[in-house]
Amino acid sequence: MADATGSTTATAGRDRRAGRFDRDHPRYRWVALSNTTLGMLLATVNSSIVIISLPAIFRGIGLDPLRPANVGYLLWMIMGFLLVSAVLVVPAGRLGDMFGRVRIYNSGFVIFTAGSIGLSLDPLSGGPGALWLIGWRVVQGVGGAMLFANSTAILTDAFPLRQRGTALGVNQVAAIAGSFLGLLIGGLLSEWHWRAVFLVSVPIGLAGTVWSYASLNELGERRRGRLDWPGNVTFALGLGVLLAAITYGIQPYGGHATGWTNPWVLAGLTGGVALLAAFCVIEARVAEPMFHLNLFRIPQFSAGSLAVLLSAMGRGGLQFMLIIWLQGIWLPLHGFAFEDTPLWAGIYMLPLTVGFLAAGPVSGYLSDRYGQRLFASGGLLITAATFLGLLALPVDFPYWAFALLLAVNGVGSGVFSSPNTSRVMSSVPAHQRGAAAGMRGTFQNSGQALSIGIFFSLLIVGLATSLPGVLTSSLERAGVPAAAAQAVGHLPPVGSVFAAFLGYNPVRTLLPPDVLHALPPAAQDRLTGNAFFPTMISGPVHQGLVVVFSAAAVMMIVGAAASMFDGRLSRAAASKGPPA
Repeated sequence: MADATGSTTATAGRDRRAGRFDRDHPRYRWVALSNTTLGMLLATVNSSIVIISLPAIFRGIGLDPLRPANVGYLLWMIMGFLLVSAVLVVPAGRLGDMFGRVRIYNSGFVIFTAGSIGLSLDPLSGGPGALWLIGWRVVQGVGGAMLFANSTAILTDAFPLRQRGTALGVNQVAAIAGSFLGLLIGGLLSEWHWRAVFLVSVPIGLAGTVWSYASLNELGERRRGRLDWPGNVTFALGLGVLLAAITYGIQPYGGHATGWTNPWVLAGLTGGVALLAAFCVIEARVAEPMFHLNLFRIPQFSAGSLAVLLSAMGRGGLQFMLIIWLQGIWLPLHGFAFEDTPLWAGIYMLPLTVGFLAAGPVSGYLSDRYGQRLFASGGLLITAATFLGLLALPVDFPYWAFALLLAVNGVGSGVFSSPNTSRVMSSVPAHQRGAAAGMRGTFQNSGQALSIGIFFSLLIVGLATSLPGVLTSSLERAGVPAAAAQAVGHLPPVGSVFAAFLGYNPVRTLLPPDVLHALPPAAQDRLTGNAFFPTMISGPVHQGLVVVFSAAAVMMIVGAAASMFDGRLSRAAASKGPPA
């Protein structure tokens, strides 16, 4: 009787636990997928939501971002979140391996939500208001790093190998699509109020925090140990200094269009590389490293990580260049006011997101059945082909062709993402999945940050050779006095690009008000109309597009070759996956 009673009690206990979606619940893995996908979507939407919203944000705090003294605020508003999240994902993944991935992931939700609240409550204006926003964006980046680093590890623990690609496909497509959805959401919300751009994350973050604490359980293998402070510090400082130097390389220096000759930028590049080299030396010698460098000896991990880096760089360059192309040229030529272009740029880029959402889960399912390598490589080759297709488009393109290429580009990225993630995460031992996911996140986030610095610099260098002469002659023909036209023509091209990027009327921004108002009304209307500036810069910008898209296509092809490189999956690592 006692045995029967005990058995009944134990059964009832299991039923109650299953009702709470604990680790024994048959649907727990799908609960974990829903929560981690929400976390990744929230983090990646916020990585791009401010790009489109910057004009409304700076108007809201009463700051002109195009004044030379304020360009630093502008850059850090764009780059701060990406830089911090890129630097901290590996330490956050290592903490997950040591103290529990769910624990660190849940804490990331709390920190991210706190950052969103702080951003929406900015009580200041001008420079102090911008610093407040940058500071809380950094807090968001810390929370985002904790979400990035542990979500894929949680899913890898929860799903068996035969279903892992499908689960990671949904999660990764949400992550990638989030960076493009952020453009649309930011454009829509900034039309209402700039604080809504940050406030929208608060209820979602609160709901996700409650849901994660209530539903997620530790399934991963934890190994307690000492925190590798020398490794953490050298990695964070090295990568942070390197990415910061690349960010400041965008700004003009002296008589140069970019800052790559700035001694501080050169020192940052040199110092960052030196610190990362020191990190490698430290990790090879300490007993309990933050990241085991021998993971790079696993072919699937090293090749897959390289493919992630190149894919992220190409995708970031595409996003950045499409915004400039649409906002600076195509949308004004088709009758859209400059101040409306940020919103409509997000809308016209929707086919890219649709392609992601359509292809990612399907690719994950198919790669689980037929293998991951060909899907990962084929996805990047499809993406490379679309970059070449974009090169063939005229600057004033027919939208159907543009939309088709964007949709196919999204399909290619969706086809790549899930198989790549599954291969990388399945190739490492279970107790190192947090650190491995963190390193993969570092490659992904660093790729996006690098793409802005590198591709923006390529565009600016290209514009610097042709834009001054075109701008000067065009202004003179429109009636602007020669001295004023030459002064505007010799301004750094970064001003023109940022004006188009932020949805400002470029001529009103570049030309001094007294010069503009001294012209006849007809000349003023022509200069500030929708056709003058887009027509003038279309040639120089197209030259920049050729360089950027060609470089991105090469990156995709190299990434595809890396994805084909394979070694046999370690049976020991594969056996660490959860039972079916």
